[in-house]
Amino acid sequence: MSNKTALVISAHSADFVWRCGGAIALHADKGYDVTVVCLSYGERGESAKLWKKDGMTLDTVKTERRREAEKAARALGVHDIQFFDLGDYPLEMTREAKDRLVDVMRAVQPEFMLTHSKFDPYNADHMYVSQWTLECRAIAQAWGHKPGEKVLGAPQVYLFEPHQSEQMEWKPDTFLDISQVWEKKWAAIQCMEGQEHLWHYYENVAQNRGNHFMRNSGGQSGGRKSTHAEGFQSIFPRTVDEL
Repeated sequence: MSNKTALVISAHSADFVWRCGGAIALHADKGYDVTVVCLSYGERGESAKLWKKDGMTLDTVKTERRREAEKAARALGVHDIQFFDLGDYPLEMTREAKDRLVDVMRAVQPEFMLTHSKFDPYNADHMYVSQWTLECRAIAQAWGHKPGEKVLGAPQVYLFEPHQSEQMEWKPDTFLDISQVWEKKWAAIQCMEGQEHLWHYYENVAQNRGNHFMRNSGGQSGGRKSTHAEGFQSIFPRTVDEL
């Protein structure tokens, strides 16, 4: 039997590391084949450290950001990482690019997908990707789109944590304990040399969410120990047989 699969749709080449690197590593350890799609390298808007170097070019920045992302993906156990190279600030998707993303969704047949919050006033690229993910998910489910192909089922879509959640209308309803894979995520974070200023910020986020995991897993005195966690907001209702 083939492995279970998961799909991460990341606006820029570092987003999957900060926001769901723990989920990737944890599920990879559980035997999932995790595919990551980076729609852009973040070469214009998220590579200031590189642009401050003399003689820097766009192609050099792209090459460096891809190198970092591939190294981080290896640290997390990513099965496949794909780069669409659509540009950023602004990041724009043509019909062709959407069809390409639909093709990936159908090929991967993920158990669940991870992407950005619906709203982000600080970075429009992020919220557009959230919208495009849901749009492409619907197209991938349509029997009339490229008839004869295996259509996508109905995977849950989780929105990973944005940079300032209270400004993004993002409210987590799921906390994932990543304590056992934190060292893998921390190694991946340190691969993103172009954004070193974010390393300890996201370390603190993971520690805080670990505290929230404990508070919500049986109360502060009875909750399961968690040193690091990630928060997610689910889009679709979850169906259960018991609470």
